[in-house]
Amino acid sequence: MDEKDGRPIPLEKGTADMGNGIHSQSSDDGNYDPDAHLSAEEKAAIDKKLVRKLDLKLIPWLSFLYLISFLDRTNIGNAKIDGLIKDLKMTNNQYNISLTVFFISYSLFEPLTNVLLKRMRPSVFLPIIMVLWGIVMTTMGLVHNFAGLTTARFFLGVAEAGLFPGVNYYLSCWYKRSELGIRAAIFFSAAAFAGSFGGLLAAGIAQMRGVGGKPGWAWIFILEGLATVIVGGVSVWMVHDFPDDAKFLSRDDRARVIRRLKADDQSSAEHEKFRWEYFWASVKDWKTWAFAVVYMGCDGALYAFSLFLPTIISELGFKSTKANLLSVPPYALAAVLTVLVGWYADRTKARGLCNIAVSFLGIIGFCMLLGSEKAGVKYAGTFLGAMGIYPCIANTIVWASNNVEGVYKRGVTLGFVIGWGNLNGVVSSNIYRARDSPRFIPGHSVVLAYLVVFLLGGSILTTIGLRQENKKRLGGKRDGWVTGKSPSQVEMLGDRRPDFLYTV
Repeated sequence: MDEKDGRPIPLEKGTADMGNGIHSQSSDDGNYDPDAHLSAEEKAAIDKKLVRKLDLKLIPWLSFLYLISFLDRTNIGNAKIDGLIKDLKMTNNQYNISLTVFFISYSLFEPLTNVLLKRMRPSVFLPIIMVLWGIVMTTMGLVHNFAGLTTARFFLGVAEAGLFPGVNYYLSCWYKRSELGIRAAIFFSAAAFAGSFGGLLAAGIAQMRGVGGKPGWAWIFILEGLATVIVGGVSVWMVHDFPDDAKFLSRDDRARVIRRLKADDQSSAEHEKFRWEYFWASVKDWKTWAFAVVYMGCDGALYAFSLFLPTIISELGFKSTKANLLSVPPYALAAVLTVLVGWYADRTKARGLCNIAVSFLGIIGFCMLLGSEKAGVKYAGTFLGAMGIYPCIANTIVWASNNVEGVYKRGVTLGFVIGWGNLNGVVSSNIYRARDSPRFIPGHSVVLAYLVVFLLGGSILTTIGLRQENKKRLGGKRDGWVTGKSPSQVEMLGDRRPDFLYTV
């Protein structure tokens, strides 16, 4: 994309980037439409076929990458019940520290990653970080003490930081706001499947204990790390760039994708120079911090749940392999509900209400874990806990993405929201203490507080705030924001345009 009078210009096939977003040999204007001569019905049919093509090219592989990512960051929970702490001569506090350092590095680097993704291109950035974290993952199976494990976990956080915020931002550059929820839900449901698949995989790999003189937990890290390196290498060909430069699309299809996003009040598929004003626009926007609070409510709960579910189940009286296997069903059910909520929220645009409703499942589930000593009731509570947490992760990210416009502002906002949410993994890593076994009252209480105060309470307040702002815009109270501005200056306002209505 080039710019003319502030408006993007589609590139001719084969144009070259001259640096800093400037391109040569562009001859079309920003209103180029290959289907201008067609009826609305014919355009709709073409768009439907195009979206199916995008779904097949983008969603399966990206979901697979996130499955691997989540598997690699949480398999330490499976390794723990297979003897990790004993073999490395660690204390339970040292184990919690090794969990904590991952979230520190992961969170600190996340706000920067979407800028790198945009500047380096997805087909370069994502494969690089995958290969790096695969190497780190492999080294976790070679460590001999607490220091080695903690160092590896720190660098795993650095390398993994770019995937989740990057892909969510990337998808928002391809789909309309009303289409993004189900796609993001399918993408994130890979995390729940990772929990399911991870339990099965860990139970199988752990049977290799003694091979090469290594314990079973070491082989979990080594084999899964090597698999990640291979997948990262293949991703060079499987990950595609942004719509204006995607090689699998024809020139006309690239124009169609951008046309669809423009009709949806978006311009995130286009080239835009980075300016610090976009960064500060995100920092000063109340929505950034409102969504960060909501996201910490579900993300803090998510990591507590995913890291310690095998331990919680093992304390119900089940041994290592069976505990890993029993962790599978709650994740599977959570994955199904995640997709259903994404589908429903796309059609109703009631993302805040979806968060509010689903959060009650998690609240009830952790009340069951807190209030009962019966193994059956507690196990049922893990199902409701998973169902109340996982759907809100994807829904909250899409909710934030729907309400922030501008290439870099959206990227920075998602980085802050996701980074702050993941920083709460520091808390999650330290609330399930061995001395609190088997009831884990402090851990369950903290997760319950996250769900009630931040997820439920934050979703309610954010929904009210967005509704009030929409009411002001519809009533003409924000029209003064565009007085005296040119069309290009109005477009640069992004979600501060008076005609931009928020998704509530």
